[in-house]
Formats: sequence, C-alpha cells, structure tokens
Amino acid sequence: MTQKELDALMGYDASDEDSQADTSADDTSKSPSNEISSDFKINSDANWPPPPPTADHKMVQQLDDVTKDSEEKATQVLDMIDALNAILTDSEAQANEVKELLNKNLDIFSKLMDKFPHISTFVTLKDENQNAVNKVDEIIKKLQNGQDDCMSVMDVMQYQDIHRQKIERVINVMRALIKYMNSLFESDVDDKKRPPSAVYLDGDKTDNLMSDEDIEALINSFAKK
Repeated sequence: MTQKELDALMGYDASDEDSQADTSADDTSKSPSNEISSDFKINSDANWPPPPPTADHKMVQQLDDVTKDSEEKATQVLDMIDALNAILTDSEAQANEVKELLNKNLDIFSKLMDKFPHISTFVTLKDENQNAVNKVDEIIKKLQNGQDDCMSVMDVMQYQDIHRQKIERVINVMRALIKYMNSLFESDVDDKKRPPSAVYLDGDKTDNLMSDEDIEALINSFAKK
C-alpha cells in the first residue's frame, strides 16, 4: 500500500496536520504537562509489556471470530424462520380447506331449513357451522400475522449482515495499517545481529538494582579473597 492510498484510507490531509501541529505546539508550550513529562521515569514494577499476543489478545483474530460466529448464527436463525414461515403457510392452506368444507355445510343446512322450516335441528347445526367458520377465519388471520412477523424478522436480520460487513471493513483497515507499520519499521539488519539493549539504565526506578556502595562492597569482598 502506498502512502497516498493509506492517506486516502485514513482521510489524511497534510495541510490539516501542519495547522494542527502548529496549534498543538502552542498548546504544549502553555500546558503544564511538560513539567510532568520531564520528571517521568520508567517504572519497572508496572504491568509492561502489554498482554502476550495469544489467541485471546489478537484483535484481528478476535474480530474474525466474531464475524464468523455472527454469520453462522444468523444463517441458522434465518433457516429456522424460513421453516416456521413454511409451517404457517401450510397451516393457512389447511385452514382454508376446512373453511371451504364448512361453507358447503352452511349451504346444505340453508336449503334444508327452507324445505323443513319446522325442524330446529337444522337451525342449530347451521349456527354451529357458522361459529366454526368465524373461528377458522380468526385462525387464518393469526397465521397470516405470523407470516408477516417472519418476514419482518428476516428484514431485521439483514442489519446483522450489515454489522458484519462493517466489522470486516474495520478488519481491512487494521490489516492495512499493520502492513504499513511493518513496512515503516522494517530494516535490512537482522535482529539476531543487533547488540542487546540494556535492561536497566541510569534513572530507572527499581529495588533490584545495586547501588554504588553495593558495587564497592562487592569489589572489596573479592579483593580480600
């Protein structure tokens, strides 16, 4: 990745940085933070370095796991919703068949009532079938509402995919920055050929360091031997 591409990726503007640098320089000269930084010393007892780069602490790997698990769970949820919607559709079709049969019964009882108006049984049966038709209509309406809810849930689940894509975009930005930082700090000198750095320097705060008196006492002890 070139510097121009990285600048475009991060919304970098050199003119803004220059103006911000001038402003920050003025603020720094007026800020009391300089007094604090001048007295700063490395504390060997602090929790440093950061946590080791294990699988639990690798940010990109953790985000990859999140996107993978989210996609798998979202697929499972969509499959279950699709199966539920199919059950509701079949139930609605069966309820319509029952309703059609009840309507035929109503036609038959209506004709029987016209021919035999003195038989009250036909009136009772017609009323019972009419009540059954009304209940079936309520069931069909609830089934249709359930199908609408399934479609609404599917629409909501689309946001899950959008969130996954946002996380993937963050991962790609992080990977681009990692590659850029690696290129920025790389060197032709092999790390094995580099001289080791001092563990402790003058001014470090730790109880494990030997004082000048301790060193002189150690030298004198060897001289006496």
